[in-house]
Amino acid sequence: MALKPLGDYVVATPEAAETKTASGIYLPDNAAEKPKTAVVEAVGPNATQVKNGDRIIYKDYTSTTAKVGGVEYILVKEEDILATVK
Repeated sequence: MALKPLGDYVVATPEAAETKTASGIYLPDNAAEKPKTAVVEAVGPNATQVKNGDRIIYKDYTSTTAKVGGVEYILVKEEDILATVK
């Protein structure tokens, strides 16, 4: 991993947004309530609630995007992670 997060930051790989609900309703690209999910790749030394490999739901507008080696990552503070997905 080329990125090493500092403090309580988490580096994650964003997942593609769902385009259809479980009941078969298609979601438009500008749907306000689309959850943003990602897979944690690295955690900073002060992040205590998540670990590598966790799937997370995070606040979209609080993350920073970085592209390293052709791979897109997000950097998000641990406090902006809303939940982990099992």
